[in-house]
Amino acid sequence: MRQIFIPAFVLLSSLCVGMSFADGPVPRMGESGEFLELEFQVNGQRSKGSLPLYRAEAVRYFSAGVGIEERSAEYPPFSLKLVFTAGGKPFLAGVAVTIQPAQGGPAINIPPDHVNGPWLFVDLPSGTYHITAIHAARTQGFKGIKLEAGKTKTVHLRWSEDRVSAAPSGVAVGQ
Repeated sequence: MRQIFIPAFVLLSSLCVGMSFADGPVPRMGESGEFLELEFQVNGQRSKGSLPLYRAEAVRYFSAGVGIEERSAEYPPFSLKLVFTAGGKPFLAGVAVTIQPAQGGPAINIPPDHVNGPWLFVDLPSGTYHITAIHAARTQGFKGIKLEAGKTKTVHLRWSEDRVSAAPSGVAVGQ
């Protein structure tokens, strides 16, 4: 009996430890609905953090992606995830974003001070959208991005470090 119990215990313990490291933090909506709460472990200590949850009319959005905890988290299935990079740098923040429904209607304007990390999650209804993003007076954009509720579409917006090869301000480039 003892010969079976010890290997079974070791196997079960290994599986449990592996599962605890495999899953990232899962953000929860704060009670006020104004932030996402992250709970994670750092050096064996439980820590909490939060990400502001903003609104533009009925559309919710938040910025994330700074630090290993934020990059490993499993976020709510907002329909759009924008990823901002410049040159060889993996992180870019301070990007102003405008999202326009392709069929017309009011645009969603996200100011650069709401984009504190390289990822921007936007909870848009299903539909087709045009996206324009501005960083350091240079514009990137995509037209005809199709989104479905409950599914996250990831769109990468990249700026070169060389200002000469970037699109001039006001010109949308991409799809």
